[in-house]
Parts: sequence; C-alpha cells; structure tokens
Amino acid sequence: MVVRGRQVVKLLAEGADAFRRIGEGLVVLIYHRVGRRAPIDTDLPVDLFAEQIAFLAEKTNVVTLDEGLRAIESRTSDESSKVAITFDDGTADFVDAALPVLVRHRVPAMLYLATAFVEYQRPFPNGGRPISWSAVRDAHSTGLVSVGSHTHSHALLDRLPPSEVDHELDRSIELIEGELGVAAAHFAYPKALPGSPLAERSVRARFRSAALAGTRVNEYGATDPYCLARSPVQASDGMKWFVRKARGGLALEDSIRRLVNRRRLRHSDT
Repeated sequence: MVVRGRQVVKLLAEGADAFRRIGEGLVVLIYHRVGRRAPIDTDLPVDLFAEQIAFLAEKTNVVTLDEGLRAIESRTSDESSKVAITFDDGTADFVDAALPVLVRHRVPAMLYLATAFVEYQRPFPNGGRPISWSAVRDAHSTGLVSVGSHTHSHALLDRLPPSEVDHELDRSIELIEGELGVAAAHFAYPKALPGSPLAERSVRARFRSAALAGTRVNEYGATDPYCLARSPVQASDGMKWFVRKARGGLALEDSIRRLVNRRRLRHSDT
C-alpha cells in the first residue's frame, strides 16, 4: 500500500507539471543513503545510484553548490539549468558506496554533516552507521566533496530556545573547521524544515546558503540563497521519476510530503 501510494503521488505530480512553468536555474538534489542496507525509501541500491550519477554526468550540467549559487546570484537569464548534488546526515555509506561512483564520473557533491553523530559515533535511525572524521577527510581530499553543516545533533531549529540554536550551529562549525581546516560555508535544515525567525537570522549570520525542501528549480536571479529548494531522491523514483526531478519536476510530490511530515514531526525535536 505504501509503495502504491508513492507511485500515485508521483503520477499526480507528473500531471501537475504540465500546468506549471519550469524555468532555468539550479536543481539541487538530496541524497541520504546508498547501499540499500535499510528498508527505507531514502536508501538507494548502488546500481540505481550509479545509473543516476552516470545520467547526470552525461546529460546535465553538474556543478558544485558554490558554482550553482554564483549562477543564481549573477541574475543571468541565458544560462541553461545546472544540477548540484547534496548528501544529508553523514552515514558511512557515503564513502563506502557513493564516493567511488562520484569519483568515477568526476561528479562533485556537498556533504551536510550532523556533527554529533560523527564526533561521538552515534548511530543514525534505521541502522545508519556514522562516517568517521578520517573518512570525511579522505572524501574531502578528492577535491570533489565539500562539507557543510546539518546542525550538531540534527535538531529541528524551530523547536529550540535561542541559546540552543546558536550552540547547534556554532558547535557544528567548530568541529568541521577543526577537523578539516575549512570553513563550513553552507547549511541544510534538518528534515528540510525551516527554523523560527530567530533561527533563520542565526543561520544567515553564519553561512552563505541554507537549504530546505521544494522539489523545484532555483531560478536564476529570483532565488534567495537561504531558501534553496532541494529535490529528495528516493529508491521508488527509479530512473523515470529521477529524470523528472533532475529537470526540476514533481513539485506537487514535495507539497504533499511536507504536509505529511509536519504532522508526523509535530512532537519531535530531531
């Protein structure tokens, strides 16, 4: 029933795409896990991930997040769309399964780390083994992987008092800079949910960009870099739905997902 429900939502979103304009801009994709070690839709089989990355390398203009942001901010309207790849959380399969594929195709990616899980080797839900700092350093040394903040403890910032918001951001920045020797310039909100107005101000004061949900194109000259829309990639996308997401489609799927997640996470802090 769950699988059928997902497919129905994707079909509805495909139909809705016919009635909306998809402009030129930056498409930002969210991956979480690769290797299909857990029965969750955000854990992709390696073969499917490899096929998706090969498609992006051959058929799209894949750029770093920084390059994509420069294109957004340049207000240039004659550029074709670009794609940036991001990973959330920081599970070990990023280096074990995903990184070899990225290196093979020379495709860059942004890794948003929830640093407490890395620092204390705290398991993620659904059996997610955390990456180690040495593995993060190895990934960063390829020149393809940039590292950003996903808070320290994966806290939902709209649920926290001001002092805890600042700690969540500052501790993640300190750890990334201390371990890698680079600034954590970019941020992704946990669960892709926006923070409170105070939390948003704290994020804007510390980072160059902040990512949310959205499943749409971030149009050139018309996108706030602190409200970057990202399209989550799921195992149920296969290649058909993935190609649509890579081209900025399936916005309705995100709208439905956000409504469900708001209700599901009503009493959660992480």
